Amino acid sequence: MPRLKTKLAATLRATAVAGALAGLAVPQTALAGGLVRDAEIEDTIRAYATPVFSAAGLDLNALRLHIVNDGALNAFVAGGQQMFVHTGLLLASDSPRQVIGVLAHETGHIAGGHLARTQEALRNASTAAIIAFVLGAAAMIGGKGDVGAATVLGGTQTAQATLFQYSRTQESAADQAAASYLERTQQSARGLLEMLQKLADTDLGPTSSSAAYGRTHPLARERIAFLQTHVQNSRYSDAPIPATLLDRHARMLAKLHGFLDQPGRTFRRYAENDPGIPARYARTIAHHRQGNLAEALKGIDELIASEPANPYFHELRGQILFERGHVREAVPSYAQARKLKPESSLLAALHGTALVASEEPADLKPAIDVLESAARADPLDAMTWYQLSIAYGRLERYGEAALASAERALLNGDFLGARDQARRAMGRLKEGTPGWLRGQDIEGEALRLRRLQRGEN
Repeated sequence: MPRLKTKLAATLRATAVAGALAGLAVPQTALAGGLVRDAEIEDTIRAYATPVFSAAGLDLNALRLHIVNDGALNAFVAGGQQMFVHTGLLLASDSPRQVIGVLAHETGHIAGGHLARTQEALRNASTAAIIAFVLGAAAMIGGKGDVGAATVLGGTQTAQATLFQYSRTQESAADQAAASYLERTQQSARGLLEMLQKLADTDLGPTSSSAAYGRTHPLARERIAFLQTHVQNSRYSDAPIPATLLDRHARMLAKLHGFLDQPGRTFRRYAENDPGIPARYARTIAHHRQGNLAEALKGIDELIASEPANPYFHELRGQILFERGHVREAVPSYAQARKLKPESSLLAALHGTALVASEEPADLKPAIDVLESAARADPLDAMTWYQLSIAYGRLERYGEAALASAERALLNGDFLGARDQARRAMGRLKEGTPGWLRGQDIEGEALRLRRLQRGEN
C-alpha cells in the first residue's frame, strides 16, 4: 500500500496539448499525491466497474484503473480507456453504490467519446505524464529494492484541470448514460445522486475538496434534477447492495485509512473494542506504520487464521516483514498470496521483487520466472521491468537486463534512455531473436515519442 518514492522524472512533454511537464526532486514528506498500486483495492474497483463496462458494451480488459493518492473528490478518464479515481473520492464515499455511480458516469464519458481531441493528445503519453499533468509534477515509477503493495508517482498539487474540462452537455450525456447502465445492471443510481449532492454541499470555493471535480465536471441544478427524477421512477432505486460489496468496501476504506492517515487517527477511528475484520485490518496496518512489528504480526496472523484463503492478508504479512527488514521471511507470504490469486500480476511482481531483494543466488532464477509471468500479464508495470533488469544483471544476462531497462525507460517517458538501452540490448542479443526484435521496436518507438516530446513531426 501507499509508500511514496522521491525519484522524479526529467522534463516530459508528450504532446503540445500536454505542454512541458517539469521534473522535480523533492523530499518524500513533501509529496502530496501519487499513484497507488494495491491489488485488493484495484480488484474491488474493478468488481464495481465490471457490470457497468459490460452494459456500456466496452471491453473490460482494455480498461486500466489507476488510484490517485490525492485528497480531492475527483475522478477522470484520459488517454483512451484509462480511468483515474482519487483516494479522496473513495474515502468520501459512504457505500459502494456511490463509487459505482461515479464509475458509471466516467464510463459514459468513455463510451461517448468525450474530450476526443484531448484523449488523442494523451494517447501517447505515459501514465506518469497524465498523472503529472493533473497533480503538477512528473514522476517515475520505481526505486531500489522497492516492494510492497504500492508503486507511487509523485505529485505536489492539483493543476491544469482545464485539460479535462467537460461541457455541461457532455456532463448531462454522461449522467444519462450512467443511469442507463445502472438500470441495465439492476443497480440504483441513488449513489451517483448522493455523490453529486455531496459535491454540491461541499463546493465552498477553489480550495474545497470538491473543487477539482467541480472544475472538470461542471455541476448544474439540471443534473441533480435529472437524477432525482430517475431515482423516483426507477424500479431499482432501492435495490439492496450485495453484502459482498459492502464488506469489500469496508475493507478498502479500512486499508486506505490505515495507510494514509496518521496511526493515532486510525486507532481513534477503529477503536480497540471493534472486533470487525475491517477494524482489525486498519489497526494492524497502523501498528505496522508505527514500527510495532510484534503487534502488526499478531494482528495479521489473527486475520489469516480467520480467513486463511484471503490472498491480501498474506500479502500484507509479506509487506510487514519486508519493510521491517525480514526479507527472507517475507518471501513465503508473498508466494502464498500469489498461489491464492495466480491471475494477479501485481502480486506476482511483489513476490518476484521479494525474491530479488533476498540476495540469495538460488532465488534469482525463480524470481525471473515469476517476474516474466508478471510482465507478460501486465507489460505496462515499470516496477516489474526494473526488478527484471536487476535479476538478469546478477545472472550476467546483460542483453536481457538492458532490454528490461529499455522497457522501463520507455514507460517512464525517458525516451533517450530507452533508445540507448534498446541499442545496448541489440548489441548483446542475437539478431533476429524475439528480444533483438523487441529492442528494435523500442528504439523506433522511443525515437518517435522523442520527436513528439520535442514538438517535431
